[in-house]
Amino acid sequence: MTENTRADGRLPHQLRPITFRNGIAPHATGSTLVEWGNTRVICAVTIEETVPKWMQSQKITGGWLTAEYSMLPYSTLGRKARDISKLKLDGRSQEIQRLIGRALRAALDLELLGSRTVWIDCDVLQADGGTRTASITGGYVALGLALKKLRAEGKITTQPLKVGVAAVSLGVVADIPLLDLAYTEDRDASVDLNLVMDDSGRFIELQASGEESTFSTDQLQAMLALGQTGVREILAIQKAALAD
Repeated sequence: MTENTRADGRLPHQLRPITFRNGIAPHATGSTLVEWGNTRVICAVTIEETVPKWMQSQKITGGWLTAEYSMLPYSTLGRKARDISKLKLDGRSQEIQRLIGRALRAALDLELLGSRTVWIDCDVLQADGGTRTASITGGYVALGLALKKLRAEGKITTQPLKVGVAAVSLGVVADIPLLDLAYTEDRDASVDLNLVMDDSGRFIELQASGEESTFSTDQLQAMLALGQTGVREILAIQKAALAD
């Protein structure tokens, strides 16, 4: 990588191409296939007309949103064993699905959702970096499609979506801050950062860490500036996908 261009020809501030193919899972309430560079994730929403038992026992009103995330065995260069074969959920998968749930609950007014549970399933078909941010970004589109269907069916009359939500990965590679890391960049990065924001420019979550390294305030600010610009671009792509 030179100072100005990356292995795939992008500049440091450029996103990989992002497209959404809606309706990929016909039996889901809402679904999309997000294709983000060479990363591909199916995001599907199922809505149940009930809430978890812990909400019922604590008499908590409104609804709930939860997420599940998995990488299919053929999503990586070497076969990835299914979690069921190990009889427990992979720690990374557990952490990512909790992140997806937190991020997308921030988009919803759970009271307006009513006494329902929203399940968001994110299945990685092909991994080339940024699968968690693609899952959040695609999960939001699938959620928007599902809620649009509920309104069309008359099950809700008020839109529960409060804000738009999108996510993007960032990092420092060879001392250069980069937006939207592909796998080889993520592998070589001295700093990783995952950024989740809403369409008002507010932060929902920041996950930043040095990979056997440290990073400066200037590097953090440079990554955040790239990330904020990237999120605005992604939000516009999501909006177009939901308008189709």
